[in-house]
Amino acid sequence: MFVLIDNYDSFTYIVRHYFEENNVEVKVFRNDAISENEVINLKPQGIIVSPGPKTPDHAGISVNLIKLAYKKIPVLGICLGHQSIAQAYGASIVRAKKVMHGKISKIHHDKSLLFKNMPQNFKATRYHSLVVEEKTLPSKILINARSNDNVVMSISYPDAKAFGVQFHPESIETNYGNVLIKNFISICEKK
Repeated sequence: MFVLIDNYDSFTYIVRHYFEENNVEVKVFRNDAISENEVINLKPQGIIVSPGPKTPDHAGISVNLIKLAYKKIPVLGICLGHQSIAQAYGASIVRAKKVMHGKISKIHHDKSLLFKNMPQNFKATRYHSLVVEEKTLPSKILINARSNDNVVMSISYPDAKAFGVQFHPESIETNYGNVLIKNFISICEKK
């Protein structure tokens, strides 16, 4: 069973659908309807932190849940969830140089586990006006992917089993989004 934290985003149930297509049970909780400890006590196989409006500071339990899951439960953060992972481990979130709402970019990645069986320069849809400030990322956080305009598109903290993507794998315009989700499920099965 996976837990999906809903940061009041219209994409949340599309994310859930993608996971359920891969034969996993997903329980969805709004970011202010459950505590961090209640999520951990459910003993999920993995945690997904959804996209959403605003900043990680306004994402309910998201940042603290990511910290509490450290080394216990793998976490996938999408968009706001990605930013929440970065902030949880010490990075800053800043305004993007260019607002990317419904824009498609090519993604270049490092072939790490989350991007297994995904080609270089696959197309991904972006919906964000904030980004992880690269210079504030601690050395323990790896940059796993960038967009063709050189914005950080994926990070990971391998020791914590935390993975973030700035783009939306669940978007119809994102190629190989379901492959990325399958890869996260595989990571959770190996924990």
